Amino acid sequence: MAGSFRTWSTARSLERLRLFALNGTEVLGEKIAGALGCDLAALEERSFEDGEHKVRPLETVAGFDVYVVHSLHGGPKESPNDKLCKLLFFVGALKDAGAARVTAVAPYLCYARKDRRTKAQDPVTIRYLATIFEAAGVDAIVTLEVHNEAAFENAFRCPSVALSSAPLVIERIRELAADRPICVVSPDLGGGKRADLLREVLEKALGRPIGKAFVEKHRSSGIISGDLFAGEVADALCVVIDDLVSTGGTLVRAAKAARAHGGKEVVACVAHGLFMPGAESALADPAIDSIIVTDSVPPFRLPSGPVLAKLEIISASPLLAETVRRLHRGEAVADLLHYQA
Repeated sequence: MAGSFRTWSTARSLERLRLFALNGTEVLGEKIAGALGCDLAALEERSFEDGEHKVRPLETVAGFDVYVVHSLHGGPKESPNDKLCKLLFFVGALKDAGAARVTAVAPYLCYARKDRRTKAQDPVTIRYLATIFEAAGVDAIVTLEVHNEAAFENAFRCPSVALSSAPLVIERIRELAADRPICVVSPDLGGGKRADLLREVLEKALGRPIGKAFVEKHRSSGIISGDLFAGEVADALCVVIDDLVSTGGTLVRAAKAARAHGGKEVVACVAHGLFMPGAESALADPAIDSIIVTDSVPPFRLPSGPVLAKLEIISASPLLAETVRRLHRGEAVADLLHYQA
C-alpha cells in the first residue's frame, strides 16, 4: 500500500460515507453497498448525441468521504477510455461539490499492464494514468489484483491499495482439493509473487504445506515461447493463478504443462475474466477442468458453451466492502490478504 489513509478520523461512522457506482458496475456496486449495510448514492448519467456525457451526484457530498466504484474494462457499449473519462469527470464534479475525500474503487484498472518499456520509446502508461487520476482530484485508489503491484504503487503518489484476490478463493480451493495435495502454479516467472501469496494464504487456512511450480514464458510481438516447467505436481490439484485471462493461451499452456508432469486436476484462478476473441476456443481445452474468476468483469463476451459451463464466479464485493469500511474508519488494510468473509 502506497501513501497513508490515516488522515480520516476513526470516529467517523458510515453516516458520513457516500458510495456511488457508475453504469456498467452498478451490480457490483449494489453488492458492495449490501455488504456495508448502506444504499448506493443516487447519480445522474446523461449521454449526448455527439458522444459526450455528463455525470453528477444527486445527493449531497459536501464534507463526505466518497467512494466511486467503476471497473475500467471495455464493455458492450463503452470502451475503457469512455469509462475512464466518465470516472475522472465525476471525480471532478464531486470535488467541486465539496467532497472531503474521493476514493476511486476500480476493481479492474485499465492500462495497468503497460507498466514498463519493452521497446525503445515505449510509453509507461500506468504512470501517465496515475498523473491523470491525481490531476482530476482522486485522493486515493483501490484496485484488485493489479498486474504489477510494485509498478502500480510507484506510479501513484496518492494513497493506493492493491488488493489480492487470494482470500476470495480459499474456501473453493479447499472444497475442490479435499485431502489431495495442492500445488500453486505460476504461468510465468513474473507471476511468482502472486503465486507465493496464494500459497501463503492457503497454508495458513488449510494448515498444511502447499506445493509450488512455475512455467517459463517469453512474449515477443504477441508470440509466447518457452517450455521449462519446474515443480512437483504429481497427483495434485494444480491451481494456476494469474491476474487476468485475455485470450487464454497462457493459462492453457500452463495447464498442459502441469498435466504433462502428473497433475491430476487443473483449476485456473484469475481475478479478471476479459475473455477476448479466441478465449472461447482456447479455454475449451480439457487440460483445464474449471475456471474461477471474480465479478470484477462480467463474462459478457462468453456465449453459452463449454467454457461458460466450467466457469465459476466468486464475488469480490465482501473484500471490497471491508476495504471501504476500514479506509473510511482510518483502520489498517494490510492484513486483508488473509481476510475471509
